[in-house]
Amino acid sequence: MNPVLRLGVAISERVTGRRMLPARLLSWYPKAAIGAGVLESLVAHDEPSPRLLKLVRMSASITANCAFCVDMNGFEYDQAGVSDAEAEALAGDLDSVDTFTVAERLAIEYTRRISSSPLEFPADLMTALREAYTERELVILATTAAQVNYWARVIQALGIPPAGFRTDCELPGAGPA
Repeated sequence: MNPVLRLGVAISERVTGRRMLPARLLSWYPKAAIGAGVLESLVAHDEPSPRLLKLVRMSASITANCAFCVDMNGFEYDQAGVSDAEAEALAGDLDSVDTFTVAERLAIEYTRRISSSPLEFPADLMTALREAYTERELVILATTAAQVNYWARVIQALGIPPAGFRTDCELPGAGPA
């Protein structure tokens, strides 16, 4: 393995406390590894809010049906202010809980549409999103969901199993982690 990539893998494993098979496999193609590393280093963490970003990441992971992504992006969701009931609702009916704000529901719907095929964004959804979020926030929501989708496709294409961030990770249709 290239020494620079070896260092990057070591850092990612130190930060996560897990063996990061995606980083190790991407090191076989250094251009992809570097591109993915840059993408990962520039993710949004605080804006619009950690809670909203966690909801978007979890929703995209579930919609993309990626067990590794659900495992990683669902890890410590409670620390972002997401309740157990809200986490469960992301995999099904949002109306089963009444704690999501209108803006959060819009972001979750947007994320589900970004993470589904065919891509369809009804005018009324986009109008409501533009009323709830600034243009900058919409770009952050879209790129956050798209980033999860990038990883979901790469991870699934390479057959990477969950890394064990969550011991309770269960994905509809994928079985327990």
